[in-house]
Amino acid sequence: MNLSFHPRTLAKTPRWDSLKPLQNLLFRCLSHCQATALDPEGPSFSGKSISATPSQAQNLFDETPQPNLAQCNSLLFQYSRNSLNREALNLFSGIRRSGFPVDSMTFSCVLKVCGCLFNEIVGRQVHCQCVKFGFIEDVSIGTSLVDMYMKTENVEDGRRVFDLMEERNVVSWTSLLAGYAQNGFNGEVLHLFLAMQVEDVKLNPFTFSAVLGVLADEQLTETGLQVHTVVLKNGFETTMFVSNSLINLYLKAGMVLDARAVFDDMETRNAVTWNSMISGYVMNGLDVEAFQTFYHMRLSGVKLTKMTFAPVIKLCANHREFGFARQLHCQVLKNGFEFDHSIRTALMAAYGKCSQINDAFKLFSMMHEDRSVVSWTAMISGLLQNDGTEQALNLFSLMNREGVRPNDFTYSTILTAQPAVSPFQIHAQVIKTNYEKSPTVGTALLDAYLKLGKVEEAAKVFELIDEKDIVAWSAMLVGYAQIGDSEGAVRIFMQLVKKGIKPNEFTFSSVLNACAAPTAPVEQGKQFHAFSIKSRLNNALCVSSALVTMYAKRGNIENANKVFRRQEERDLVSWNSMISGYGQHGSAKKALQIFEEMQSQNVEMDGITFIGVFSACTHAGLIDVGEMYFNMMVKDHNIKPTMEHYSCMVDLYGRAGMLEKAMDIINEMPFSAGATVWRTLLSACHVHRNLELGKLAAEKLISLQPQDSAAYVLLSNIYAALGNWQERNKVRKLMNERRVKKEAGYSWIEVQNKTHSFLAGDVSHPMSDHIYSKLKELKARLKAAGYHPDYSYVLQDTDDVQKEAILSQHSERLAIAFGLIATPPGTSLQIVKNLRVCGDCHTVIKIISMIEGRDIVVRDTNRFHHFKGGGCSCGDYW
Repeated sequence: MNLSFHPRTLAKTPRWDSLKPLQNLLFRCLSHCQATALDPEGPSFSGKSISATPSQAQNLFDETPQPNLAQCNSLLFQYSRNSLNREALNLFSGIRRSGFPVDSMTFSCVLKVCGCLFNEIVGRQVHCQCVKFGFIEDVSIGTSLVDMYMKTENVEDGRRVFDLMEERNVVSWTSLLAGYAQNGFNGEVLHLFLAMQVEDVKLNPFTFSAVLGVLADEQLTETGLQVHTVVLKNGFETTMFVSNSLINLYLKAGMVLDARAVFDDMETRNAVTWNSMISGYVMNGLDVEAFQTFYHMRLSGVKLTKMTFAPVIKLCANHREFGFARQLHCQVLKNGFEFDHSIRTALMAAYGKCSQINDAFKLFSMMHEDRSVVSWTAMISGLLQNDGTEQALNLFSLMNREGVRPNDFTYSTILTAQPAVSPFQIHAQVIKTNYEKSPTVGTALLDAYLKLGKVEEAAKVFELIDEKDIVAWSAMLVGYAQIGDSEGAVRIFMQLVKKGIKPNEFTFSSVLNACAAPTAPVEQGKQFHAFSIKSRLNNALCVSSALVTMYAKRGNIENANKVFRRQEERDLVSWNSMISGYGQHGSAKKALQIFEEMQSQNVEMDGITFIGVFSACTHAGLIDVGEMYFNMMVKDHNIKPTMEHYSCMVDLYGRAGMLEKAMDIINEMPFSAGATVWRTLLSACHVHRNLELGKLAAEKLISLQPQDSAAYVLLSNIYAALGNWQERNKVRKLMNERRVKKEAGYSWIEVQNKTHSFLAGDVSHPMSDHIYSKLKELKARLKAAGYHPDYSYVLQDTDDVQKEAILSQHSERLAIAFGLIATPPGTSLQIVKNLRVCGDCHTVIKIISMIEGRDIVVRDTNRFHHFKGGGCSCGDYW
C-alpha cells in the first residue's frame, strides 16, 4: 500500500514500552523482518535473533534490552537492501509514531525507499522532516533527496536541491547525472559530465556508467571513445558495470570488434555482460556469433536471466530453429520465467515463424488478461505468415472489440493482409488513432496503396510521414518505378539527397528500375550508375542486378553484359535479365548461351527464365529449339506452364506463320485462354493476313476485354489489308458505338537531356518546318537508293500518292528526321515507339542508317531493332 502521512502525525511518545504490544506497528515490522528469513545474520538484539514467528518474536523481544538507533537503522537498511521497500516504509512510520529518535542515516535510507517506490508524496513529507530536524545540510541527505526527486520524475526539484547543497561529493553529482539520464535529459547529462571535470570532481565508476549509457543512446561514438580513454586513465576498466556500459556503447554503434575486445578483457562477467553481447550480436545481424556466445554463457555457469531468453528465441525465429526454440521453452519453464510477457511473446513469434501456429495460439490463449498489444500483434503476424489471413482479420477485429488499441506495428502488420483487407478502411482507423504520421504505419500504408496502383493516395500518405526513414523513401521510389514514372522517382530521390539522407542499395535499385522505363531519359540511368559507384554500392547484388536490367531495357545490351560479367555474385534477376535482354535485341544465340551457362552452374531456374528463352527463340524463328526448351521446362525442371508460357508458344508459332499449330496449343491448354493469348494470335493473323482465325481471335478477345482497342484495330486492319473496306468500316463503326478509343501511335527521342515526342503527321513541334524539309530531302535520297513504298501498310481506302504521303509522316520517321538535324553527324539515335514498327518504316530506317552513316536503335512494343549500314539486328524477322 502507499503510505502517506503528515509530519504532525509523527507525535513523540515518551516510553519504549508502547512498542511491546503485538498490535504496535513497529513491533509487527520488527517481528516480520526475521519472519521473512531474508538474512540469517540480520539484526540481533543482545545477540539473540528475533523469532521467525510473531509469537516467538514477542517472547524474545520481552527479554531484549531496549534497541538502540544503530540497530533500528540496520533493520531499516536490511529491508531496503532486499527490495522490501514497503516494509521499510512501514517500519519508518512505526519508528516515528513511537517517538524513537532518528538521524541522517535513517532519513537517507527512507528517501531512497521513496524513490524506489516512486512515492513522491511521502518523499516530500520526509523532505519536510529533514528540514525540521536540521539534516538538510547533510551531504548524504541532499544526495538522497536529489535521487528521490529524479526517480519520481521531478527533475526540476531534484536540480533545485542539488543547486542549494553547500557541500557536494561525487555521489551527489552522479545522482543528478543518473537522474537526468533516467528521465531522458541526455543533453544535460553531457553538460553535467563536463562540469564535473571543470569542478575537478573525482569521477567514480557509476558516473562513467551513466555517461556511457547516454552516449550509446545518442550514438555519440567519438565522444564515447574519448570517455573510454578517461576510464582507462582512472583505472575503472576492470569494473564490471563500466565494462558493460562500454560493450553496450560499441554494439549500438556497430563496433562489434571493439565490444568484443572489452568483453574478452573482463576478468569477471555477469549475466548483464553476456546478455549485452548476445543482444548486440543479434542487433548487428551476427546470428552465428550470438548463438556461440549463448553456448559459452551456458558453459561459464552464469545463471540465465529473463533478458537472456528473448534475443536467443528471436534467433530461433529468424532461422526457423523449431527444435532449439522448444529446448529454450523448457529452460524458460525450468527457470520460472513462463509468465514473463516478453519471453512469451518471443516464443509466440518463434512458433509462428516455424509454422507451429497451434503452439503459438496455445501460448496466446494462456495469457488471458495479460495480453498486451504486442501479444495481439505477434499472434496476428504469425497467422498471416501461415496463410491464416481470415483468422488474423478476425483476431484484429476481436482485439478492437476488447478495447486493445492497435499500435504502429499492429497496423503495419494487418496491412500486409491485402487484398483481404482494404487499405482505405485501415487508413481511416489510423487517422482516428493518430498514427498517420508514424514512419512504420505510413510506409505500410503507402505500400498497400501502391500495390493497388493508387500512386496519388500513396504520395499523400508519404507527405504526411513526420520522420521519413530510408525505408519510406525507397517504398515511394518503388511505387513510381512500378508505374514507369521515372520523373517522379528521380524527384523523390533528389529530395532524399537534399535532406541529407544517405541512399542505400535498395534506394539505388528502385531508382534504377524507374530509369528502365521507356519514357526515362537515356542518360539518367548512367548518371545513377555513376552515383552508385561514388557511394560504393554498385557491387551490391540488388544494385548490379538493377543495372543489368536497366541497360538491357534501354537498348544498351553491351553495358548490360559488362555489368553482368563484373558481378561477383549473381541472382536470378541478373540471369533472367540477360537472357531476356539478348532475346529482345535479336541476339538469340547469345541468349541461349547465357541459358546454357546458367545450367552448367546449376542455377535454379524459374518460369521467368523460360519466358526469356521462348522470347529469344520467337524473335529468331527457332521453332524446334523453342519446343525443346518447353519440354525441358515441364519434364526436367517440373515447372508448370502458365498462361504467359502458352502465350509465348503461340507467339513462337504465330510469327513463323504456323497458325494452325498455334491454335493447337490454345486447344490443348489445361485452362481457358486469356486475353494475352488471343491478342498474340490475332497479331499473328494480322501479319499473315489470316482472316478466319483472326475473326475468331478478335471475337474471343472482345468478349474478354470489350474496351481493348487492339482487337478492333487488328481485325479492321486485316479486312483493310484484304481490301474488304465494307467489313473494315463495320468494325470501326462498332468501335465508335462502344466508345472504344484507338491508341494513338507516337514515337519519342531524347536529345540533350530533353525528350521530344511525335504523332503521325505531327506539326506541333517548334522545328516542324525543318523536320519536314529533312523528310523531303530523305525522300529523294531514299528513291535514289532503290526504295519503293509498300502501300499495303496504309490501311486506308485512298490513292497511292496519298498513301505515300501517309507513310512518309509516320511518327518514327519524324523522330528520326529530328534526330538527324538536332545531333552532330555520326551520333547514334535511339527511338522509342509505343506500337509495332510497320514493314515500310523498317525498310526506310535500314536505308537511312546506310545513307546517313548512323546507328539507329528503335524500340517498339515487341523488341529492339539495331539498324546499322543498311541492315537490322532482327534479320527482317519480327
